[in-house]
Amino acid sequence: MLNGENTLSENIADNGGLRVSYRALEAYMWTHDEPQRLPHELCGFWRSEALKSQMESNPYSPANYWVNVPLYYLQSVHLRFKSVKDKLVLITGGGSGLGRALAIRFAKQGANVIVWDINKSGLNETVELVRAANPEVIVGSYECDITERHLVYETAAKVKRDVSAIDILVNNAGVVNGKNLMDIPDEKIIQTFQVNAISHFWTVKAVLPDMMAANSGHLVSIASAAGTTGLCQLTDYCASKFAAVGFEESLRYELINANKLGVKSTVVLPYVINTGMFAGFKSPILSALEPDYVADQIMAGVLTDAEYVAVPRIFYIINTLKTILPVKAFYKAYEVLGGYHWMEDFVGRERTNHNN
Repeated sequence: MLNGENTLSENIADNGGLRVSYRALEAYMWTHDEPQRLPHELCGFWRSEALKSQMESNPYSPANYWVNVPLYYLQSVHLRFKSVKDKLVLITGGGSGLGRALAIRFAKQGANVIVWDINKSGLNETVELVRAANPEVIVGSYECDITERHLVYETAAKVKRDVSAIDILVNNAGVVNGKNLMDIPDEKIIQTFQVNAISHFWTVKAVLPDMMAANSGHLVSIASAAGTTGLCQLTDYCASKFAAVGFEESLRYELINANKLGVKSTVVLPYVINTGMFAGFKSPILSALEPDYVADQIMAGVLTDAEYVAVPRIFYIINTLKTILPVKAFYKAYEVLGGYHWMEDFVGRERTNHNN
């Protein structure tokens, strides 16, 4: 049995070298506040980074599909976490809600955190909470309207001068109108696309050159389950989230084609989150998810370099069924589930912060 008070290296030595059981390793990871990738002393099957490196060195070999990949994914998710210690994470829409929850979690993993928002008081509160979570990391905030591309480029350059190049970008900012198409003012439709989709072009273009030069980095797009299926009273929102998903998928192929396999990307497809953004939304089947739960699922996906993170996981099945079942079957399912009434009492946020 591992002794939780010692380091893992000491425990290995105390337990007969590298002959450590799976359960003992998992117990160690769960009893420490910041599960990190396993140390260099741990080799063989359990050394996730060695196995992962072997997978990435020849990603298209038969051995990967039939040996390495199954071995890698049979491990506990906590044993597959990569280290983000001392990496610089930029989170848009970090003044509240999901962005704030992610900022705190990245800090707990030892990452330095920069948050952007147009809500100054929200930014200040996030900074204080991040510092309380881990006083040893660098944390900073910048007021930035991500719909203004020149301001995005200028602010990104300022972050690079003040701290360093961005290692992980989380495009989290989002807005929603929650009205039928003919009731949405034109300028609101434009704003939805600017915040939810077009801004991703500017933020990624601002940080991607450094990532490609180093062949290292991670791009995270917080899209939505509404980015894979249409919903009543969400025409502009769904369309913008479809665009965010398409942007991230296309960019991934470009990175693979450029042989920049060290630059990872993750698209997140969460259900409605209880942050106030969808206040008034109601569903008799599945209530809104708590931000902490969603943030934990996103972190697990990012730390294991997952390409897709659907929250909850039932949406993997729903997205698959959509490609198999007739369209009219989905119409009927939508009616039975009460989908036409989900947004009837929607009020959203009274203010216009770009947050999820």
